[in-house]
Amino acid sequence: MSESEAQISDNVPQYSVSELSGAIKQALESRFGRVKVRGEVTELKRYPSGHIYLSLKDEGGKIAAVIWRGVAGRLDLMPENGMDVVATGRVSAYGERSSYQLMIDQLSFAGEGALLARIEQIRVKLLQEGLFDPDRKKPLPYFPARIGVITSSQGAVLHDICTTIERRFPRDVLIWPVAVQGQGAVEQILAALAGIVAAKPDIVILARGGGSLEDLMAFNDERVVRAVAAFPLPLISAIGHETDTTLVDYAADRRAPTPTAAAEMAVPQRSEMLADLAHRAARLLSAGNLVLQRAAARRDRAASYMPDLPALLETSRLRLDDRTQRLSFALPSFVQKLRARHDRVQTLLTSPQTSIAARRQNVYEAQGRLRDCLNLSVFKARRGFDSLPDQTRIMRASLVLKRSVFDGVSRQLEAMSPHAVLARGYVLVQDGAGRPVSSAHDHPQGGAVTLTFADGERKGRIQPDAGRAMPQGDLGL
Repeated sequence: MSESEAQISDNVPQYSVSELSGAIKQALESRFGRVKVRGEVTELKRYPSGHIYLSLKDEGGKIAAVIWRGVAGRLDLMPENGMDVVATGRVSAYGERSSYQLMIDQLSFAGEGALLARIEQIRVKLLQEGLFDPDRKKPLPYFPARIGVITSSQGAVLHDICTTIERRFPRDVLIWPVAVQGQGAVEQILAALAGIVAAKPDIVILARGGGSLEDLMAFNDERVVRAVAAFPLPLISAIGHETDTTLVDYAADRRAPTPTAAAEMAVPQRSEMLADLAHRAARLLSAGNLVLQRAAARRDRAASYMPDLPALLETSRLRLDDRTQRLSFALPSFVQKLRARHDRVQTLLTSPQTSIAARRQNVYEAQGRLRDCLNLSVFKARRGFDSLPDQTRIMRASLVLKRSVFDGVSRQLEAMSPHAVLARGYVLVQDGAGRPVSSAHDHPQGGAVTLTFADGERKGRIQPDAGRAMPQGDLGL
């Protein structure tokens, strides 16, 4: 080694590893300080501790970056792989690994093109999930009693909505102020959507004024869009001017081009309602009069077909009087005719007692003729016996003997016959079953008895207290 080379070698500073790492870290931090870096997010990792590690890359290089837990909760934009962003932070070195990284404290989209690409990516994703389907849209109430408004308390939006509602049809307005752009806007909008439901408004208006695409990004956030799609109450979105369109407009039940138009959608026009009511009342009155006129015409036609009821009643009354008078004359004549017919029939009929007496007389006469015939036959036989031989005389004597015996028996029978007793003035008393009543203490059923005389029968009744038969019926008692 030459002398000059040795002198140069002695002049090179010597560092320890930690000294060199510290020097490099100090140089980086003092040279760059806070920087903005544009790149595509890649190698994104979220740890349970809350820290987010990622890398930013472009066509020529890649740099590691970290978002500490305390900063991640305050970011307006949450990073995702493939997102083109502008990260703001400080460059720092990590000596133990001989590496450097960007500590991010702010994050935003890298230009309008990146914003539009991100919005389209979210729109396609939510469209495929069906969050924008028309079937999910809820109808707006025609006459809401309370209207909820979620918007900024500053600016003309709130004033336009309130004055429009007051002008068209005054209603109760529930105002929930939120930040509509910048840091924390998404969280406030989500909290408002969750909290306003407890107040039970009939309809909710989510509104803000016009602005740039970056200003409207809170209403393109996926969390806000999902909250609007799942909102249980009818919701009208009125974000920006008429040409501005956000993802919330697709998820809302109705989109209004301006906040004033949203208020007009929420409540009807009172003057128009009054005019419509007057028109409807006039039509209803006209229709009612027409119905009454038609009913009166039908009544008149029906009345012309109906007979004169008072005349019918008078005719019926006269006919009833005539029938009553004729009946008063006809009834006695009819009864008299019936009585005359009855008398004629009665003269033609004989009484049962007479018929029985006649039949009994016929029987007695037949009995007498039979006896005469028998006597004649006996007489003729006796004369014949007298001319017969001795044997015949014997037979005749036997017949005479038997005849005498027969006569004796006949006389005994006639003596014992009840008819012979009745002929002497006695009466046979029988109950309803034909059994004789032989004692004064007998009590036939119902007291009814039959009194049999020599020439006929009579009905009677035994009185228990008198103990004797009381004739009645044909006896005239």
